[in-house]
Amino acid sequence: MRVAAVAAHFGRDVEQCLAKIEGIVADARGQSVDLLVFPDATIGGYLGGLGGTDDTGLPPALDADAPELGRLARAAGDMVVCLGFRERAGGRHHNAAVCLTGDGVLGRHRKVHQPAGELSAYRAGDRFDAFDTPVGRIGLLIDYDKTFPESARTLASGGAELIACLSAWPASLTNRAPRLVQDRQSRLFDLYDCARAAENQVVWVSANQTGTMGRLRFLGQSKVVGPGGEVLARTWAKAGLAVADLDVASEVGRSRLVLSHLRERRPEAYR
Repeated sequence: MRVAAVAAHFGRDVEQCLAKIEGIVADARGQSVDLLVFPDATIGGYLGGLGGTDDTGLPPALDADAPELGRLARAAGDMVVCLGFRERAGGRHHNAAVCLTGDGVLGRHRKVHQPAGELSAYRAGDRFDAFDTPVGRIGLLIDYDKTFPESARTLASGGAELIACLSAWPASLTNRAPRLVQDRQSRLFDLYDCARAAENQVVWVSANQTGTMGRLRFLGQSKVVGPGGEVLARTWAKAGLAVADLDVASEVGRSRLVLSHLRERRPEAYR
């Protein structure tokens, strides 16, 4: 299987975002990609700040069955594509992700863990669910979710062998570094990707935004991580595709052959 994580910038113009997504999907199809993971807030962009002044306005909101998602499903065809948007539901809004193909939506996730700056723009989700796709059983996370080990562990316990983590992860706002590679959030972003893959022995596909929105400067650093925590492909800070070829079931099975972290858990001792 060929999996790819996108590093790219997405702004407020929905039509421009849709065209950009379609272009990236077409490029990935030309590279025979089977699973393509986009960043968080792929349609309409992310916030322009966390708790401070933000003159970028809120991202546009779409319904769960919006025609824009149908358009992207048609573009996906037989490829499995994961992407994010601001979902409107019952008068509330969620930071949401969907996994889709030409057959429609295969799975959904609403971001559960929220930094304080998101509370005025999004309502938190309340669950983590793995689901079946043509490329295997997948789980979805949205950026800050990966900070909490229980998020990925719940998906792995639900049978997910692939976890797609969609991010709009910025550089530190409180301790800016002169170079992104020296940034504290840059280090944490990579650390969480590798740790969550290794502790759950899953294939981890991490996509992140690039560029800036308001006060936020996004890190990029999209990557594919193997079940041993090894980075198989990455983009660094620039836009692009991190592409890796692997047999997911075989890699996961081999990593769990002697030491199986899920099987060897001792929940009765965890207090």
